[in-house]
Amino acid sequence: MNEYKVIAQNFSESSENKIHSDEIARKFGFRGALVPGVAVYGHLTHLPVKALGETWLTHSVDNLRLLKPAYHDEQIDLAMTSADDLRTVTCHDRDGVLLANLTTSMPAQLPAPESPELLDGEYKYPERVEIAWDTVVPNQPFTPWEITLATEHNRKYIDQVAETLPIYDDGLIHPHYVLALANEALMKEYIMPTWIHVGSETRRRQLLREGDSIVIRSVPLEKWQKKGHEFIRLYVTFWHDGELAADIHHTAIFKVAA
Repeated sequence: MNEYKVIAQNFSESSENKIHSDEIARKFGFRGALVPGVAVYGHLTHLPVKALGETWLTHSVDNLRLLKPAYHDEQIDLAMTSADDLRTVTCHDRDGVLLANLTTSMPAQLPAPESPELLDGEYKYPERVEIAWDTVVPNQPFTPWEITLATEHNRKYIDQVAETLPIYDDGLIHPHYVLALANEALMKEYIMPTWIHVGSETRRRQLLREGDSIVIRSVPLEKWQKKGHEFIRLYVTFWHDGELAADIHHTAIFKVAA
């Protein structure tokens, strides 16, 4: 078993999402502000990358489940087990409570992407509106946007998760950065005062490096209600030189039950 310990950090206290503030998080029954789920994911990827290196960053699929919150400045313990070609990474807090898990593999054939037609319909009006049940329209794509994966941004995301692996010294993009862009795809379209990331499935199809220009195209696939929460599942795609470099099914609670 491979193990790794790290101190979780909430670096989003000033963000629009007030679930990262102590005051609002406590109103929803948490004992403090939540560490961003994308940061927990960044910590979870440490052990697969340590074991599998550039190959995993180039061609793999993983499924993230965020079960309980991580809190600022507290140690989290990560461990990876392997069975055949499947690896499972768990994240526990100091009391042994399971906070999250990540299952990952490198199949010869990655899951097929969603139909390209889903990304080609009439775009949602680009103005940011407050997210609500009626403003989430499944199968209505968002306006595409282009970014350059800048070195300073990659370094920021590496620092936020206290990453120490030397592989990123060569300009490879950290998975934390990529998943944070899935969050940004939501936040570019909606005002989101209080929301919680609960899971993601990421398929890596190309190696991404600092300096790469990426077009991000996204579409909500579904919305649903459960136990008073309202959920969205967003499909986010990353295109490099006209080829699909990565795609993510990104799930969040956009309205948290009182």
